[in-house]
Amino acid sequence: MSYFTERHGLRAPVERTEKMTLEMYSVIYDCCEKYYENISWKYPEECPDGNGCCGMDYQKFSTAITFEIPTLFKNQNGKLDKPRRDYYDREDTFDQFALLDLIELIYAESKDISNRYWHSYYRHDDISFTNTKGCSTIFKKEINEIFDKTGLLYKLSDFGMVERVVLNSPLTKDIEAKVAQVSEKGTRELLEDAILLYKTPAPAARNDAVEKIWDALERLKTYYITLDKKKSIEKIVLDMANGKQEFATVFNDEFVALTKIGNNFRIRHHETDKIEITDARYYDYFFNRCLSLVALAIQYLM
Repeated sequence: MSYFTERHGLRAPVERTEKMTLEMYSVIYDCCEKYYENISWKYPEECPDGNGCCGMDYQKFSTAITFEIPTLFKNQNGKLDKPRRDYYDREDTFDQFALLDLIELIYAESKDISNRYWHSYYRHDDISFTNTKGCSTIFKKEINEIFDKTGLLYKLSDFGMVERVVLNSPLTKDIEAKVAQVSEKGTRELLEDAILLYKTPAPAARNDAVEKIWDALERLKTYYITLDKKKSIEKIVLDMANGKQEFATVFNDEFVALTKIGNNFRIRHHETDKIEITDARYYDYFFNRCLSLVALAIQYLM
C-alpha cells in the first residue's frame, strides 16, 4: 500500500543501495523466520505419538545451516538470530550475502501445509505437507517488497535466485532473449555466463562478469567460421551499419576501442603491466559498454 506522505510527495525518496544495514537484515530475517514452518518437513521435530512432523527442529536446522550457510549470523549462544546493537552503539558483524543464501534456501525448500491437527495432549499442531509451492510465490513477493521498501538493490527471481538490480543498465529482458537466440553455442554460453555473473550480488563476481563478456566479444569476432577473423569482423560491422560507411566507422572504432581496453586493463590478461581496476563501479561501466556493442551486433548475425 502507499501511505499519505508517499501519495502527496511528502516523503524523501528511499536511497538505493547494495549495502545492508542491521535494520534491513532484521526485517528480512523476520520474513524468513515466518516461513520456517514451511521448511520444517526437511528439519522436522517428530511427534512422540508417531504422527510425523509437529514443527521445526531448530537444532537440526541450526546444525544443517552450519554446513549449508556457514557464515549466517548466530548469536553468542550459537543460535540463529538477528544481529543487534548494544548500549554503546556497537553492532554485531554479519555477512549480508549469507542472508541472501537463506532467502534462496527457503524459496527452494518451502512446501505448502496441507493439514494441521491440534494435538491436545502434547499441545502442538501435527503438520502434513503437499508437494506444491504456493507459499514460495508468496514468500518471493514479500521479500521483493522488502527489497523495494528498504531500497536494497536486489530481487528474488522466479528461479529462486537473488539477483543484483543495476540502475540504468542497458541489460534488459529483451537483450537476454536475444542472447538465448544466438546460434553459435560458444558465444551464447559466454554471454549467458557473463549476464548471470553480472546479476550476482557478490562484488567479486563483477570482475568475472567483465572477463566473460570480453571473452564473448573476442569469440563474436570469429562468428563466421568460413571467414578469417578480420573478414568476419568486417562482415559483422557492415551488417550492423546496413552498408552505411559512417556507421561502419563508428562500430569498427568501438570494436577497436574495446579490444584495447581488454588488452590494456586487467580484464582478460593478468600480467603485471596491465592496469588494475581499482574501483568496483568501473566494472559496471566496462560491462555495460561492452554489452551495448555486443547486444547490437547479435541482432544482425545470420
